[in-house]
Amino acid sequence: METQGLKGWFISLEGGEGTGKSTQIAVLAEALSAQGLSVVVTREPGGSPKADLIRSLILDDRMVGLNSMAELMLYEASRAQHIAETIRPALESGKIVLCDRFADSSIVYQGGARGLGLKLVDEANRIATQGLEPDLTLFFDLDPLVGLERIGSRGVIDHMERERLEFHTMVYEGYKRLAQENLVRIKSIDASKTREEISEDILKIVLKKIKD
Repeated sequence: METQGLKGWFISLEGGEGTGKSTQIAVLAEALSAQGLSVVVTREPGGSPKADLIRSLILDDRMVGLNSMAELMLYEASRAQHIAETIRPALESGKIVLCDRFADSSIVYQGGARGLGLKLVDEANRIATQGLEPDLTLFFDLDPLVGLERIGSRGVIDHMERERLEFHTMVYEGYKRLAQENLVRIKSIDASKTREEISEDILKIVLKKIKD
């Protein structure tokens, strides 16, 4: 179905740290591909050669303490390049784009948890995306303490993941508010379920959206 003047479908996956997005996006891509659909899996920050260069700056440990406005601008620069190089070309060719994080992340991380304000971040998102937004967003709803315990067992974590629990709680609350305010676009996923149950829930939602 053609949406936003494009032939493909744009689906984003959102949530705090350790919610299982990366695992589930791979499972979803495989399930959709098995049904003969053309799928592109990508992520933010990064998602294209030039955007990945900006990602490396954002996640560099030497960037700890970076000014919040500077951090936001780096994310938006990466997003604009990502859309130009990866997302829009894929949508124009009729593919399904699965993106691990998109503009909603900036709203809850920089706008909410960093304190820049939703109005400012909304405007920055609008400029970077040129109005492009997901047809469907899956919010992985999970207690931030559980998420942090999960990533703690991984060993290597980046400086964003090392933020205090208070920060991650603000992120979680921000996502909850967004989901409540955007019931049509954003569908909540109970990320405390088993991997198999979560995969089933996601596939049902996605197939219903695409077929409708």
